[in-house]
Amino acid sequence: MGKRSNFERIPQEFYPTPFKAVPPLIAHLGGVRRFAEPCCGDGQLVRHLESFGLRCVYAGDIATGQDALARDTYADADAIITNPPYTRQLMHALIAHFAHILPTWLLLETDWASTKQAAPFMPSCSDLVSVGRLRWIEGTTMSGKQNFAWYRFDARHRAGPIFHAQGTAASPPVSLCGHCGKPYRPQRSDSRFCSNSCRQRAHRSRLTVTKRDKAQPTEAS
Repeated sequence: MGKRSNFERIPQEFYPTPFKAVPPLIAHLGGVRRFAEPCCGDGQLVRHLESFGLRCVYAGDIATGQDALARDTYADADAIITNPPYTRQLMHALIAHFAHILPTWLLLETDWASTKQAAPFMPSCSDLVSVGRLRWIEGTTMSGKQNFAWYRFDARHRAGPIFHAQGTAASPPVSLCGHCGKPYRPQRSDSRFCSNSCRQRAHRSRLTVTKRDKAQPTEAS
C-alpha cells in the first residue's frame, strides 16, 4: 500500500500536487517571481503557482527525458519549487543537487524531518511550512495519512529550520552576518549584523584598519 493512503502506490511516484498544498506556501515566497519545476509531471503544480502570479521559466520531468540531476542551471529562476519523487535515494540526491543551484522548496512528509536519514540535510533547511494532510487521489473523498510541509533548502544556510504552522506569517529571510558570517534573520531591512557584539567588533575592526592606513608613510614623505 502507498504510504500516503490506503491506495496502492502509483508507478513512478506520479502524484499531481493538490491545490490545497499551494496557498500556505505563497506567503513565504518573498522575492520569488520566477521559478523552475524540474519534477513537473503533468504540470499541475506549475498551473497552481502561476494562478498566484508567479512565472515558470523551466518545467521538465524524467518521464519526458529531462533528468533533473543532469541539470545545473535554471536560467533566471529565483527558486526551484517542486513536489519530488518520494523514493528515498532519489529524493535525497535531488535535495543535495537542487540546494547547490538555487533556494529550493520541496513538498515532503512532515515526519521525514525527524528521521535519521534527514539529519544530513536539515542544517541547510531554513523553513518548514506546514500544509497538513492532502487528498492525493483525485475524485476520492479520503486524504492521505501523512502530514506534509514545504521545506526550503539552501546550501548557503547552515542554521537549521524555523517551523511555520498553518496560517502563520512569513519570517524575515535569512542573511549572513557581515562580521562573523553566521546566518541570522534580520529584524530590519538594513541590518548587517547578527548581534550588537558583532556590530561593535566590526566597528572596532574598521577603526583599526583606518588608523593603520593613516599611519603608513606616503611616497612623498
